[in-house]
Amino acid sequence: MDNRSPYIVDAPSVSVIMFKVLLALIPGIALYVYAYGLGVILNIFLASLTVILTESAILAIRKLPIKVFILDGSGLVAAWLLALSIPSIAPWWIIVLGTLLCITFGKHVYGGLGYNLFNPAMLGYAILLISFPLIMSQWQIPNSLIENNIEWLDQIKIIMNSSLLSKETIDAMSSATPLDYIKTQLTLNQSLSVIQQNKIFGFLGGKGLELISLGYLAGGLYLLKEKIISWHLPVSFLASLFIIASIFYSIAPDTYASPLFHVMSGGSILCAFFIITDPVSGPTTPKGKIYFGIAIGLLVFIIRIFGGYPEGIAFAVLIMNIFVPLIDSLTQPRIFGHK
Repeated sequence: MDNRSPYIVDAPSVSVIMFKVLLALIPGIALYVYAYGLGVILNIFLASLTVILTESAILAIRKLPIKVFILDGSGLVAAWLLALSIPSIAPWWIIVLGTLLCITFGKHVYGGLGYNLFNPAMLGYAILLISFPLIMSQWQIPNSLIENNIEWLDQIKIIMNSSLLSKETIDAMSSATPLDYIKTQLTLNQSLSVIQQNKIFGFLGGKGLELISLGYLAGGLYLLKEKIISWHLPVSFLASLFIIASIFYSIAPDTYASPLFHVMSGGSILCAFFIITDPVSGPTTPKGKIYFGIAIGLLVFIIRIFGGYPEGIAFAVLIMNIFVPLIDSLTQPRIFGHK
């Protein structure tokens, strides 16, 4: 009698899944703070507060139970991913505005959790990038590269009101990302070997950023162990990005960065384990996940090298989100007993 169908295991609730995703982000966040200071913590706090207030207001308007939907944690995951994607010294209103847009137009316009077509965090990020390109391109220099230590209070002053510090101080703290720097310098006919002698480059990616990527990798492996995500998306995405970068690198190593640089730079690792693994805006079939991951890897490389933006993750994810219904319909596994 105990062996009777249906054989349904206890599936974790949405809140448990989201809690584990937030937990998996902690190593990357800790290394982010170690390399860049406490600015990212303030961004995460502002994003969390904004998403709670915005969702509460929208749920009240829709006459839905506020506590149930707020506590499922899905809004917090989107808010944290957005906070980790924008510069840690961006003004406070950028993260507040981005979070408001991400949760409103990325989630609730479509009906809430389970109905959104686009990844909410990437939608909010793309809107900010298009609307405020200058602010979104100024990232903080790692603490190890700043001659005079920047106090955490100065970071907060920049985020809350940049006019409280001198322009020289702010300039000393900010620079373009390694991906942005390479793209700019190549247009000035500099060779890659010369470009990468700049102090902002580390062993594999950007100095500080490669360390944070290792933190995200540790969190991603935890999600795989807990079976919150499957291997299909991260492996197919990272493999396709690595392979296409290897081809170009083998042809012209002084023009195209190494495949490891592409994997360890920008938001590649965060994308692999935390962004494209969104169960709502991504495909559901195993084959579909592999095709989805490969396509995003190729698009990220194409946008980085040939597009107008040095990073390509947000646009690649949003483009492929459009194709998810088609991918799912074409990759449905054959039902047992049917041809």
